[in-house]
Amino acid sequence: MIKHVTKTLGDFIPQHIKDTALIRIFGFTKIPLLWYIKPVVRFMDEEKCVIVIPLNRRTKNHLNSMYFGVLAAGADCAGGLFAMKHILNSGKKVSLSFKDFHAEFLKRAEGDTYFTCTQGLEVSQFVDRVIESGERDNMPLEIIATCPDKLGDEPVAKFTLTLSLKRKD
Repeated sequence: MIKHVTKTLGDFIPQHIKDTALIRIFGFTKIPLLWYIKPVVRFMDEEKCVIVIPLNRRTKNHLNSMYFGVLAAGADCAGGLFAMKHILNSGKKVSLSFKDFHAEFLKRAEGDTYFTCTQGLEVSQFVDRVIESGERDNMPLEIIATCPDKLGDEPVAKFTLTLSLKRKD
């Protein structure tokens, strides 16, 4: 009975709210910084993920722009959420980490910052390949950060993170 009610209630909750809860719970239990900066999943489908981190007292620097460590955390969330969800859905145990991180800061992020990754289908295929092979493998992810309220679609930063996965037996 309780399981049925929970499933039924879950059907009424929009997916982006469930995805935001996933990041927040993961942050609370594993990476407290994510809990502290409060990322929000604005949009996510099979191809695209958009994470928003608000510019506020917790996330800004002394110049009233987003602190570069918070920008790095946003890029991590936008790229890692695809892999995290696909791994959870597979039911397999897979170790997820980022092997390296390259950032190009173009302008100050002086507003709420949107982190967009459009490689969802590639990540899905990559996770399947790693699960099948059992071998560690790497995949570069591109994330673009924008501040739409201040600069429209003009990027404030570009990130390349190398996603590194290995099936755990």
